Amino acid sequence: MKKKIRVVQYGVGPIGASIARLMRQKQALMITGAIDKDPEKAGRDLGELVGAEDAPWGVKVSADPAEVLSHPVDVVVHTTSSFLNDVAGQLMECLEAGACVVSTCEELSYPFRKHPELAAKLDEAAKESGVTLLGTGVNPGFVMDKLVLGLSAACQRVDHARAVRVVDAGYRRLPLQRKVGAGLSLEEFQRRVTDGTVKHVGLPESVAMISDGLGFEVDTITETVEAMVASGHLRTDAVEIEPGQAAGIHQVARGIANGQEKVYLELNMYVGAPDPSDTIELSGEPNLKLVIPGGTHGDVATASVTVNAIPALLAAPAGLRTARDLPFCFFPPLSPP
Repeated sequence: MKKKIRVVQYGVGPIGASIARLMRQKQALMITGAIDKDPEKAGRDLGELVGAEDAPWGVKVSADPAEVLSHPVDVVVHTTSSFLNDVAGQLMECLEAGACVVSTCEELSYPFRKHPELAAKLDEAAKESGVTLLGTGVNPGFVMDKLVLGLSAACQRVDHARAVRVVDAGYRRLPLQRKVGAGLSLEEFQRRVTDGTVKHVGLPESVAMISDGLGFEVDTITETVEAMVASGHLRTDAVEIEPGQAAGIHQVARGIANGQEKVYLELNMYVGAPDPSDTIELSGEPNLKLVIPGGTHGDVATASVTVNAIPALLAAPAGLRTARDLPFCFFPPLSPP
């Protein structure tokens, strides 16, 4: 019998809870610890906290990362924040404990342009400990970058890459609805865009990953965030949206090389968005177009991509890696990797 992979869940919000439930289904994984600084979560059984049918699991959530990481750990699954500056200390502590880390921090997905010094520091720490660090998820990490690069395998030449994602935020978790500004006045929406609290994090990182993967040598990355305005009354389980208020975001990132657009990424994520879908188009030889009707379910796919990355993470060379570096993979529930 193969030794099980010892995993720790770091952050038990909605995404962390979804990931923990999925990891519980994997025969090759053994959840040995959980970390969350929220005093209302610390001390509780992880299985009960995430609403698992087979709870309790006998794994207590701790507010003390050092205590949890003092025990042998193979992989930490990290799900606490979108911003790399906010989580760098958490990641360093995990790496220094000798654990591989897979994180849903969007800015970690491809940090080399926005955070070059911090990326180098994390890479060095991972290599010194002989472990691997990866930032991934559904977007960034899959739909609007890795899937684009995967499609390019059928091309002899790519001149331009375009990805458009339409998501009805009304069916997503409350934190995401807040992140896209659903229910805000247009004035408040703009204020929060300006201070960075309303937007989807990760489109510039995806542009950079695509550019480097396709050899575009993009020198400028631009990003705009605008409100999608409700034309009628909208309601979700948690948010009431009146006509004229923001229903969500229309966000566009472009990669420019020598004054020419080479990468175009468009995200429409708002309550009531019609015809959700993911569309990828490559212009070149040949032209290719891939459409996923209904779109990729963000919450389900984020948990899936993160957990499915674990075997490839453990097999990868030590250091900071990206979704571009790892193969597409699926982690069967009953078969060790």
